[in-house]
Amino acid sequence: MLTKEIFVDIHVRFAQGQSLRKIASELGISRNTVKHHLQQQTMPTYAKRSQQPTKLSPFKPYLLQRIELAKPDWIPATVLFDEVVENGYQGGIAQLRRFVCQFKPSIVPEVVVRFETQPGQQMQIDFTSIRRGKKIAESVCCNARLFACELCKVL
Repeated sequence: MLTKEIFVDIHVRFAQGQSLRKIASELGISRNTVKHHLQQQTMPTYAKRSQQPTKLSPFKPYLLQRIELAKPDWIPATVLFDEVVENGYQGGIAQLRRFVCQFKPSIVPEVVVRFETQPGQQMQIDFTSIRRGKKIAESVCCNARLFACELCKVL
């Protein structure tokens, strides 16, 4: 399917005197395609294909009903797949997953409550292990007593 820009470009280049072979090589299309579109005076119209029913189509109402009844919980696609296979579904699980994922509720992140203390009321300690050869040094006990606010007041 060619776009309108390519169709017009073919006609403009041919009117400027370029050969069919040069137009085809520059646009990356076949010479026969260039020749075909030069014979047409108007842009070709393409009709959309009608949607074909899938193997899953007869089971969609059942799946929607199961999803609605399970809310706010979620039924995994594998469980739904087993249920529709028992009812005669002969398609694959990938098609069912693509259909079902449209209705999966989005995960709401938990709100983080910030824990703040007054300066000098909390001590934070970080431990680390430093490995050098065969010796292990257990060290680094850093404590910060949150004096940042008081230092700002002094300065």
